[in-house]
Amino acid sequence: MAYKLVLLAGDGTGPEVMRESVKVLHAVEDSFGLSFDFVPFPAGGQHYLDTGEEWPHGAFESCQTADAILLGAVGLPNANLPNGDLAGIGVLFGLRFGLDLYANIRPTKLYPNVRHKVHDGFKQVWDPGKVDFVIIRENTEGLYTPTRGYLDRGGTKELAIDSRVITRKGAERVIRFAFELAKTRPGAPADGKHRVTCVDKSNVTAGCKLFRSVYDEVAAGYPKIEKDYAYIDAFLQWLVRSPESYDVAVTSNMFGDIATDLAAVLQGGMGMAAGGNVGDEHGMFEPIHGSAPKHAGKDVVNPTAMILATQMMLEWLGRRKKDRALQESAVVVEKAVEAVLREGTILTYDLGGSAKCSEMGSAIVAATTRLAKKSR
Repeated sequence: MAYKLVLLAGDGTGPEVMRESVKVLHAVEDSFGLSFDFVPFPAGGQHYLDTGEEWPHGAFESCQTADAILLGAVGLPNANLPNGDLAGIGVLFGLRFGLDLYANIRPTKLYPNVRHKVHDGFKQVWDPGKVDFVIIRENTEGLYTPTRGYLDRGGTKELAIDSRVITRKGAERVIRFAFELAKTRPGAPADGKHRVTCVDKSNVTAGCKLFRSVYDEVAAGYPKIEKDYAYIDAFLQWLVRSPESYDVAVTSNMFGDIATDLAAVLQGGMGMAAGGNVGDEHGMFEPIHGSAPKHAGKDVVNPTAMILATQMMLEWLGRRKKDRALQESAVVVEKAVEAVLREGTILTYDLGGSAKCSEMGSAIVAATTRLAKKSR
């Protein structure tokens, strides 16, 4: 059986990091007896400039029937839709809303020999065990709900309105997702306790009051998991000051968007930050960094985020399909990433090295093949 994987490489450096991800997946095929049917589609700003569409007809329908989706990055500074939106955003939102990918999963983990960026650039090294938490962000409502508009008088935009929508259903399912995830984790690094932190602004906004009340209702069904609360402004400073205190955090769409980008600083930057967008039936996985067009074609960017997103996809798909080989391959790919980082001889510029994107990818491929032989 071949698993169908839709590949949306996208813009800028997206095709480069996607190429390294596919190399890893070929190594997984060879090492674990798996088979993937790769179905690529152009998507994003460049495709819009070339054709007037953000992705081809039939691409979304193919995603609907895929076992999983991998997205590189979308967006170019000179590619905008007539309404001013970034060309390619329709691909991202089309998948999130169209496939009901309501849970955005953002693991933040500091690997050995990776310098965080909080203090003195590459001089500071934390114990990797201190940074290992996950932020679950609601993905289909909040401020990104398409309930917005302008008041235009005589050609002048005088008023802009963005309405934040928080529903009981949207809050309940993403909060439950966070608690279920916490059951599978080892707990917060500081004390080993299973903990879900509700991140909101319930002292001010009505939507957050509803979100927190639903959190309390859901938490009552998980008595072995510790409840925790934080207002978003305080959470951002506590996250940087004491990351070891956190296990799983759950929050609304915009707050999660902001908090997860800050969290990437704790794991060495955007080149290390992977994310998943999942629902009850579908999953799309991506690096968190943008398309970085200034680096496109230079073979210099860090492919690790894309490879870790692929590892997340293998893990998710393995659980969903109850395929042990997929689950084992996910474990090995993460160990391969860790091994390359620990050795430290092949690192891209953002990690303090000078290796090319393709060299970093090839090193992780070699480590995957080597470790797979030991594990089987």
